[in-house]
Formats: sequence, C-alpha cells, structure tokens
Amino acid sequence: MTTTANWQKSSFSGGADGNNCLELATTGPRSIHLRESDDPTTHLTTTPGPLAHLLQGIRSGALSPAAPETVH
Repeated sequence: MTTTANWQKSSFSGGADGNNCLELATTGPRSIHLRESDDPTTHLTTTPGPLAHLLQGIRSGALSPAAPETVH
C-alpha cells in the first residue's frame, strides 16, 4: 500500500505559487519528507530525531559557515 504525501510549504514562503521554499510531508508517524519547491521530484526522507538535531543546529548557529582562516 502506497501512502500519498500531503506536501506543505514553509510559513516563510509567502504562500504564493512559484516561491522557492522548503516543503514538508509525512507518510507515517516516523517518515518525514523534505523537498525544495523548485525541484519537487527530488526529496529527502528522514525521521523526527535527525530532523530535530538539524533544526537545533540551525537555530543555535552551530551550522553557520566558519570564518575563513587567515594565511600569514
């Protein structure tokens, strides 16, 4: 049995069609799917734990790009 994903756009996308944004869908209690709206055929599937760690890293700034090293 195949479950159809009900994709939802990020609230930061503005809601209009054609906006580039992140979309999320679930197909069960432990399957979370992520895709970019401008390439809906490619998506990432994960579970709540790793997604929570990713979001925590983004919010805390731990995943911000490191400053380039200065060569002396």
